[in-house]
Order: sequence, then structure tokens, then C-alpha cells
Amino acid sequence: MAPRQAVLGMDQASFHHGAKPVFETVSFLLDDARTALVGENGAGKSTLIACLTGALELDKGQVLKSRGLRVGALPQDTPEAFADLTVRDVLRLSLEKIGAGDDDWRIDVLLDEIGVSYETAEQRFGDLSGGWQRLLLIAGAARLEEPDILILDEPTNHLDLANINILETWLTAAFDLPMLIVSHDREFLNRVTDRTLFLRSDGVHAFKSRFSVAREELLRRDATAAAHRRLEEKEVKRLEAAAARYKVWAVKNPELNKRKAAIETRIARIEADRTTAYVSRDRRLELSDGEIDAKVALRLMGVTVKTPDNARTLLTIDRLTVAAGDRIAILGANGAGKSTLLTAIAAAFDPDLEHYDGQAAIRFNPATRLAVFDQSMRALPLKISLLDYVASAPEATEKEATRLLAQAGFPFVRIGDPIRLLSHGERSRLMFLRLKLERPNLYLLDEPTNHLDIEGQEALEAELEDAEVSCLFVSHDRYFTRTAATRFLEIRRGKLIEVESPDAFFDAHG
Repeated sequence: MAPRQAVLGMDQASFHHGAKPVFETVSFLLDDARTALVGENGAGKSTLIACLTGALELDKGQVLKSRGLRVGALPQDTPEAFADLTVRDVLRLSLEKIGAGDDDWRIDVLLDEIGVSYETAEQRFGDLSGGWQRLLLIAGAARLEEPDILILDEPTNHLDLANINILETWLTAAFDLPMLIVSHDREFLNRVTDRTLFLRSDGVHAFKSRFSVAREELLRRDATAAAHRRLEEKEVKRLEAAAARYKVWAVKNPELNKRKAAIETRIARIEADRTTAYVSRDRRLELSDGEIDAKVALRLMGVTVKTPDNARTLLTIDRLTVAAGDRIAILGANGAGKSTLLTAIAAAFDPDLEHYDGQAAIRFNPATRLAVFDQSMRALPLKISLLDYVASAPEATEKEATRLLAQAGFPFVRIGDPIRLLSHGERSRLMFLRLKLERPNLYLLDEPTNHLDIEGQEALEAELEDAEVSCLFVSHDRYFTRTAATRFLEIRRGKLIEVESPDAFFDAHG
């Protein structure tokens, strides 16, 4: 068990990229709890972690760290060089960090503990699913590196629901040590963490409670501060008007200058102690509100979905009707064919056809305009600028693209930068912005919240509810699934079954 005297935190810490502040005057101290670190995309969470682990140096302030503290850390992305190593060799890298590279018996103990076979240990790491790659790296950092504190950056990325439940069990029951966890998965944070840090432009706000409770309290604080700020501004305006009157009256009666000076002193005092009210960045995440002039957006009849190599049938669909405005969550175990189904639907769409074969297995309303969000974001041209990408949409102008980028929270000074410089969350926002300009009325979304911050997830939920669009989506985010969907379809034994709620599926895979 990690020692309680372990200390890790920051005092008045600031970090800049050139002249741009990433975070400023950040102070916090971690304790023996599992602590969530939450913030908007671009707030500096990953940079803060890099400073905590020593990968980057602060511009101002200091990292507080007890002598000899051993920090285990998991980055967001798995190094490409791991792909050709065996699973055992990758885990051995964790042992080498603490000078125990020859203690292979520790790897065998860990593999036995987490239920991984000897045969799997000898496989290429790159042949494992992305979820199991991530789980093994977490296990290696938590167990083999013998850390005093564990730092995890987006640990649920690439995990399906079953693997998320495995991870939750590990973090809450198996790995008994302090943690700092960065995640945008609200339900995961509520299940796993006990404390919450919010990283914002006005510093860090710490709460001794789980995420949902902490966020409600933070919003109450913001609302109270904003109300105080409005009262102060109202009082300043009243006093300024009074001072102006005394200034006019003092022309005939100089004694009134004393009253004027006293009022100006009160104004200065209020200004000096004015309440700081936090204002979040305006970053609109909008979907098109294009309507379909019919009750049905999409019909599937007698559809067979196979693996990409056509070697095996994943599921068959006798009949499915997607009505205009339906928001359908596709549920299923890993490998059941959820993403493959979305891919098959997307492949059947041909925007150049005015009418569709009435006998086809997948039939779209002729008025359908389809938009597809792929969790890998492979379609993003990383070398071109944000402005050129958005302006390339049909009928878009450079002026309109500039305005929309500003509304979405991309500063003017960055719109000429190549897309590759964006964080994953910012890339997601950019893709949704570009899709909106194509005026779609049917969305296929594959893990749309993977990289969105919590504000972005809430914005997407609100837009799906407000926009008159149809949607089929796959998501391992339980909170998003419950909130965004109006219908739930579960893949069971190769069939698509409609269910009233996702809760039974979530419980069965818990």
C-alpha cells in the first residue's frame, strides 16, 4: 500500500507555450484518495501531468514532491514501438523503470492475477485489441512499477464497456494506492474517484467529493460569484452617476468636491475587491437542423453484416425502421458488430443518386443527407489549416468559416495552423463543425464522445435533442447513452433486439 506521507502537487504553478498561457497560478496537493482532474479540451490537463512527472518544466512556481516519491504514469497514446514487442517484453519495460528488469516472475504473478494466459504473454503486443493493450499498460504501471501514486491520462480511451468495468474493479478494489485520473467519462469518474480537481483559466478548484457532486457545487459557486459581480457593477454605475452629479454641483459649491471624492474612493474600493466571476469559453458544438420531409429516414430489411474479410457473419437484421428524429443507441459486446453495422450503412449511401432501389436491403429516404463521425478521425487532413478545412465545405465561404471557427472556440491566431497541432478533443469539435456545414439530417456516430470534454459532451447531447435530425450511434459512455438516445437496440446472438432501457445491458456487462 502506498505510504500516506507521499506528497505530490503544485504551488503557484504556471506554464506557457511561447507567450500563450496554458495554465497559471495553479496550486493543489494530492492526498491518499483517487482524485479526478477535469477540464475543458485545451485547459492544459496533459501539460500539467507532464510537469508533475518531470517531462516538462514549469515556467513559474514549483512542483511539490516528497523525496523519493515514485510516480507511475499512463499516457493517452500507446507508443507505436510497442506493437512489434511481445506482451511480456512490454511489461518488462515497466520493471526496467525500477531496475528490476530481470524479475520476470513478477510478470507471471501479475498475469495470473489479472487472468492473462501464458500464450497471450508471448503474443505481439500489437495483435491485442486497443482495449487490452491499454489495460495491460495500466496494470504494468500500477503493479510492476510499484508507484507511490498512479497518474492515468484518459484511461478509458479505446475500452469497450466490459473492459471499462474491469478497469473500474482494478482501480477501486485491486490497486490500493493514491491516483490522479484525467477523464471525460462522467459515470466512470463517479464510480472510481473520491475527490475532484477542476482545472480552469482561473486556476484549480478542489473538492472532497466525487465528480457529479463537485460539479454542482462549482456551478453554484460560479452562479453566486456572477450574482455578486452584477450587484457590484450596478452599485458602481449608481455611484459613478452620483459622482458626476456632485462634479456639476461643485462648480457652484466647491464644498461638494469632498462628497465627490468620497464617492470615488468607494468606487475604487469596490473595483479593487471586485468579485471574480468565471466565464467559460464560448465553444459551440452544433449539428445541422436539417429536416427530412418524411416520417422515415432509413429502412433496413434482410441485412447481413459480416466481418470486414467476409469470413464470418456478425448479425442479421430482419427489419429496422429509423424514423425522422430517432436517436438510436446500438448496444453490444465487443466484437458483436456495432461499428461494422454503422460502416455497412455508410457504405450503402450514395449522395449522387436521386432515388434508391426500393428492393435494396438498406434504403434511405431520397432527401437524406448523411454525415459519418468515425472515432479514429482518419478522414481529417492533418496537414491543411483549420480555415481551409472548414472553408472546403459545400457553399462555405472563408468569412463564414472564420466566424464559425470563432464560435467553436478556435482563436483567430490559430485558424491558419495545421490540424495536426490540435488536441484530439479539438479535432472532434472541428469535425462536427465541418459536418454541420454539409447540412446532414442523418448522423452515424462511432464513439462521438471519446475525446470530447464534459462541456462538449453536454453540448452534443443538447444539440442531438434540439436538432431535427436522426442518429444511430455507438458509445461506451453510459451517461451519454442514457441521455442522448430515444431508442436502444441490442445485438444478442447475432440479432438486433429493441430494448426499453440500456441498464440491463450495462448491468450484464458489469
